[in-house]
Amino acid sequence: MFLWILVAAVLAVAEIFTATLFLIMFSAGALAAAAVAALGAPVPLQAGVFVAVSALTIVAIRPVLRRHRSRPGPVGMGAETMYGAAAVVVERVDAGHGMVKIDGELWQARSLEDSVTYSPGERVAIVEIRGGVAVVWHDGLPEAIDP
Repeated sequence: MFLWILVAAVLAVAEIFTATLFLIMFSAGALAAAAVAALGAPVPLQAGVFVAVSALTIVAIRPVLRRHRSRPGPVGMGAETMYGAAAVVVERVDAGHGMVKIDGELWQARSLEDSVTYSPGERVAIVEIRGGVAVVWHDGLPEAIDP
């Protein structure tokens, strides 16, 4: 039983480094074999459960996981996912200072161009994030109702 748990752990850790969604299926098979071993099943049955559960997860679950990973959506991580997002001006925004609300959170903001200012209630788009400050530009959508 402990051998199967060790195999499952090693495969799960290896999956972290490969991110292929392949080794984790064998890890699931090893955990199932460990469960059967805990019930006192003989080694050939444990091996059979390992093979059967591994094959079943590869055939049934892996395609679903791969489809989920390939869905279109924001690319990148962290602040990169905010590029192009809409925000509402809460406090006048110009090249030096300002405040916007992005998905309910308040962010310091600056205008992309020195000569452009935005008044409270206007909708803007996030162009980039610089040092925790949202750089904004007019997004062309109607003004927001609730700043």
